[in-house]
Amino acid sequence: MKKSYLLGAAAAALCAGPASAEQLTVFGPWLGPDQAVVEKVLGAFAEQSGHDVSYVGSDSMEQQIVVDAEAGSAPNVAVFPQPGLAADMAGRGFLTPLKDGTADWIRENYAAGQSWVDLGTYAGPDGEESLYGFFYKVDVKSLVWYIPENFEDMGYDVPESMEELKALTDQMVDDGETPWCIGLGSGGATGWPATDWVEDMMLRTQPPEVYDEWVSNERPFDDPAVIGAIEEFGYFARNDDYVAGGAGAVATTDFRDSPKGLFDTPAQCFMHRQASFIPAFFPEGTEVGLDVDFFYFPAYAEKDFGKPVLGAGTLWAITNENEAAHDLIAFMQTAEAHELWMAEGGFLTPFKGVDTSKFADEPTKNMNDILLDATTFRFDGSDLMPGGVGAGSFWTGMVDYTGGKDAGEVAGAIQDSWDALK
Repeated sequence: MKKSYLLGAAAAALCAGPASAEQLTVFGPWLGPDQAVVEKVLGAFAEQSGHDVSYVGSDSMEQQIVVDAEAGSAPNVAVFPQPGLAADMAGRGFLTPLKDGTADWIRENYAAGQSWVDLGTYAGPDGEESLYGFFYKVDVKSLVWYIPENFEDMGYDVPESMEELKALTDQMVDDGETPWCIGLGSGGATGWPATDWVEDMMLRTQPPEVYDEWVSNERPFDDPAVIGAIEEFGYFARNDDYVAGGAGAVATTDFRDSPKGLFDTPAQCFMHRQASFIPAFFPEGTEVGLDVDFFYFPAYAEKDFGKPVLGAGTLWAITNENEAAHDLIAFMQTAEAHELWMAEGGFLTPFKGVDTSKFADEPTKNMNDILLDATTFRFDGSDLMPGGVGAGSFWTGMVDYTGGKDAGEVAGAIQDSWDALK
C-alpha cells in the first residue's frame, strides 16, 4: 500500500483489506475535467481501502438526487453544491449522520472550524440535530481584483481594513481616477452580483449570528441591520464618482464585461469585487498573480468581527449507508485527499493540515491563505434562501436599489415576497 496519512480508527478502517471491501457509489455535480480529478481522488481512496468505488456526475444533480432518494435508489454518497438541499433531505430522513468525532475533527482541523460544523449540521426527521455534511472543495467570494502595475504607478497600497478601502476609494477620486467597476447584468439572473456584496457587508457590519438569522428569516429582511448592509453596498455602487460609467450603469453592465475596465489603457477602474471564478472573463492570456491580482475584501478595523469570509463549496453526505461511505469521509480527513486535488488546480480547502506548497500555482495558494486566515466562514446567503427570494426578489430588489429606490422600501418588498412563500 502506498503511503497513507490516516490515523487511528480511520487508518484501521481503510486498512481492513478485501474481506471487508464494499461497492461504493458517489454522485456529484462534476463533469469534464473536474470529473477526471475527483475520480483520481476516489481512485486513491479505492487503492488504500480495497473498496470498489464508482463516480457519476450530472449537471442536474440537485434534481436527480431527490428523485433517486424517493425511489430508494440513492447512491452511497452524494456531493451537494448547496447546504439547503442537504438540510431538506436530512429532515426527510434521506441522510445518515456522520460518525461521532467528525465534528470535533472539523473544529480542530478546519480554519473557522465551528462555521463548517454549523453549515453541515441539520435537524433529522425526529428534530434532533446531527452533523450530516463534510465540506470538501470550497470557493471564496470575498475578493477584490486589481492590476498591481496600476497601483504601483499611482503609489497605492493594498488596503487592510474597510476604513482603508474607503479612504483609498476617495483618494482615487481625488486623483481623477474611477475606483470601481461594478456590473449586475446576467440575463434572467440580473442582480445576483449585488447579493454577494450585501452578504459580505452583513458579515462586516454584524456578528455572524445576525447573518444566520437573516438567511433563515428569523430576522426579517427589512431589519435595520440588513438595510444597513444594503446601504453599505450603496456607498460604493450608488456614487457616480466611484463607479465606471456612473451609478446608472451598474444595473445594465453585464457582470462578465464589468471587470474589463481594469485592463483598459488608461484604466477605466482600479478595483473589482468578485468571486474566484471571474478570471474566466478576463482578456485572453491574462495571468493571475502577474497581470492581475487580488486581495481580501477587508473587514472594519473598528468592529470586532475578525476576518469573515463569504464563499460556497460542496458538502459530501451519506445517502445510502454502508461502511465504505463512512470510510470515504474518514479518508477526506487526510491531507492526501486534499493535496491530490490541490495539485490539479481549481481547489481550495480550509484544512489547516495540508502542505500549501502542493497547490498548483502561487495565486491559488494565496487565495487559500485567505480561507485559512478566516475567523468566520459563511455560505452564500442567497443560495440558502428560498428560490423565490434568493434567486428572485433579492436579485430584482438590488436592481431597484441601484436604480435609486430606498433601501428600506426595497428590503420591505423582499420580505413581503418571502412572507408570500410561507
